[in-house]
Amino acid sequence: MFVSTDSRRSPTSLREAWVALAGLSAVFLFEMLDNSILTVALPTIGRELGASTVALQWVTGAYGVVFGGSMLVFGAVADRYGRRRVMIVGLVLLGVASLATALVTTAPELIAVRALMGVAAAMTTPGSIALAFRLFADDGLRVRATTLISTVGLVGLAVGPTAGGLVLAVAPWQVLLLVNVPIAVLAILGIRLGIAADDPTDLRRDPVEVPGAVLGTATIVLALLAPTLFVEEGAGSWAPWTAAAAAVVAAVAFVRRERSARHPLLDLALVARPLVSGGLAYKAAAGVATAGLGYLVTLQLQLDLGWSPAAAALGMLPQVVVLIAAGPFVNPFVQRVGFDAAAWSGAVAIVAGLAAYTLLGGLGYPAIAAALALVAAGLRISGVVAAVNVLRGLPEDRTSIGAALVDTSTEVSSGVGLAVTGTVLAALFSGSIATADWSAAQTVEFRDAVTLSGAVLTALATALAGWAIVRTRRSRRAPEAVDALAG
Repeated sequence: MFVSTDSRRSPTSLREAWVALAGLSAVFLFEMLDNSILTVALPTIGRELGASTVALQWVTGAYGVVFGGSMLVFGAVADRYGRRRVMIVGLVLLGVASLATALVTTAPELIAVRALMGVAAAMTTPGSIALAFRLFADDGLRVRATTLISTVGLVGLAVGPTAGGLVLAVAPWQVLLLVNVPIAVLAILGIRLGIAADDPTDLRRDPVEVPGAVLGTATIVLALLAPTLFVEEGAGSWAPWTAAAAAVVAAVAFVRRERSARHPLLDLALVARPLVSGGLAYKAAAGVATAGLGYLVTLQLQLDLGWSPAAAALGMLPQVVVLIAAGPFVNPFVQRVGFDAAAWSGAVAIVAGLAAYTLLGGLGYPAIAAALALVAAGLRISGVVAAVNVLRGLPEDRTSIGAALVDTSTEVSSGVGLAVTGTVLAALFSGSIATADWSAAQTVEFRDAVTLSGAVLTALATALAGWAIVRTRRSRRAPEAVDALAG
């Protein structure tokens, strides 16, 4: 059973640790709110900064690529130099980068600021889950803490576009990023006051493996770039295929390096542990499903059904409502059925939602809404349990790299989900998909592409969930974990 490394005893309730949880929740709020609140301002930013379409894409893309590409490195750094210390440094960087927004006058400057925010997110977001896990000695409390933190983040994701639109009505777009400053201050206060300083005896002693860090970062950056290029340039372009091939080459080189390194950045034997590999597969299934389905539904509502952008945003509400409303029910459900059953039942809901969309989505919005709700319910249960399982399956001095693995799995699988849908649409739809009036043949092509994309997403999610179920069944739940849940 996990033993707290703090000099104090482990909290026995969430209320007892409310200061720390407030700080950690603020970290996750920043990560979820940041991109969602900025998206609505892109047209305004484009006009004021004279940004091209490509530049606007990189205003959001630079953040995601840097964030995803550097998480493993900063996870390893945190395990060696202090999780609390690295998180606070990242929050300071976030505040400074956000303040720099007030000085931005060109699109490249804004892209550079967004890249710095991606670095700050990589230093802080995985740590929010890792520190919440280490804060408690009871697995039931860990699930409840993770659920609370993720719920706060989901609220930020849900209200981001609406809040951004309201702010733009009365203030310049820079305010949307300056809001990160008070969030960072709140997070720093909560973490400094609520979480004990890092114990030197609890940190790893070996140095960061630089070649592995470079190869690992290159692999993830290329893996995130390739789906974006598939969607933007289509499967007929050489650029996405080159990026995908380079990602595979870098991944092979990374694995070879980690197997031979004296102090590997990522011990592959730990990743192969049943709880760890199974948990990452669950997260990947959820990432593929949510990103792919969200992209398809957004296009379908506007381009096929003719809804306005505002109406399409409202059409996504079933997903948002379920993600937020299901939070209080996650821990009681896990306590009732156990970790394994909760994880696979969530995965089954995700697959069922994708299958329902594939088979029935063409019948109208009610079927689409039901599919969104099913996938959201599955994500809410499986996602939390999978993250806790990954950390349960790792040694105490690897929790930060474990949390980084969880987030990296989500980022990369989300990119795969977008790549699948974007590539199928590019292959089957003739002409420009954004034209105002489709021909009858184009309508058929789009609907065929939606059906095929849904089928591929369902198959991918099924394969990942099946692998996760097989892997987690090979691990025996520790008796103390059962006792914790029973209590």
